[in-house]
This record gives sequence, C-alpha cells and structure tokens, in this order.
Amino acid sequence: MATKSKGKGLFEKFAEKVTKATGSTPVFLGAFLIVVVWAVCGPIFDYSETWQLVINTGTTIITFLMVFLIQKTQNKDSLAIQIKLNELLASHELASNRIVDIEDISEEELEVLEKYYRKLAALAQKQRTLKESHSISEAEARHELKSGGSEKPKVRSSKTQATKTKSQTSNPKSQASNSKSQNPQPATRKPKN
Repeated sequence: MATKSKGKGLFEKFAEKVTKATGSTPVFLGAFLIVVVWAVCGPIFDYSETWQLVINTGTTIITFLMVFLIQKTQNKDSLAIQIKLNELLASHELASNRIVDIEDISEEELEVLEKYYRKLAALAQKQRTLKESHSISEAEARHELKSGGSEKPKVRSSKTQATKTKSQTSNPKSQASNSKSQNPQPATRKPKN
C-alpha cells in the first residue's frame, strides 16, 4: 500500500487540481459557452478589432499557462509510471536489467532493441496453440538457461516429446532411468547482473 507524501509543494498541488479540473466536462462546457457568447457578441461590437483581441488575448494567456501546468503534471505521472515499470522489470527473473534504464540509451540502440522484440513477436505468432508455446521442452530449456547452462539448450517440438514419451512407456528399463533424469535436484540460481 502506497503512502501519501506530505511534502507536496504548493505549485504541485495547484497543478494537479487545475489539470484535473480542466479535463472535466463542466469546464469544457464553460469554455464552449464563453466562445459562443463571444461569437454572439460579434454583431453587437461590429466585429471590431477589440472584439477579436479579447478572444485572442484570453485564449493565448490561458493556453500559455496551461502548457506549464499540464507539463508539470505529465512529468510527475510519467516518472511514476517509469518507476513502476522499472520495479516490474527488476522483480522478474527472466527480464533483462539492462531494460530498466532504457530511456537513457540512444535512438540507434532503441531501434536495435525494437528489431529484437519485433522478431520475438513474429516467432510467437508462428506458434498457434498453447501446447506449442507452453510445452515441457520449453520449460526445460528455460530451466537450463536460468541454471546457467553454458550451451543453448535445444528445444524439442511437442511431437518429438510425445514420440519420446510413447517409446519410453513401451520400454520399462528406460522408464526407470528416465524417471531419475526427469526429477533432477533444483539448480542454484545465478544472481542477475
């Protein structure tokens, strides 16, 4: 459970309240009403330069000030989301810790990572069933990676696994030896870099 900070500054409180208020329906309707009243007053003031100057000056000042208020709130929200994402990445065993500070890398490095994840997504799309994407062989391969195996483990397809299991059930000697190999002692994990 997150605790509320007591150290919010006056400007921060003001920016939050104004940003919330300006995003509400009543404030939008009020602004729309002001524009309608201004437009209706056009014939009364004979569409003079002063009439035009009123709306131009008002909207310019409001827009100028709102940019800073919204940016202040956006910076805080963006930072909070970034910290939450960093926490998720740092807490996941298979996630790369190098991704935690990804916002500080160059655009070229981001493009390299984007190509990697695009390729990963393409590979995932090729696997259409849960049996293929969540197979025992995949679990074994991940276990081998996490336990620090030096070689890349070979991932067998589901059909190969099924054929192996079928042949083992017909040979009782291989069943006994295989049951020992399928229940290895838990491997110690290497700490992440």
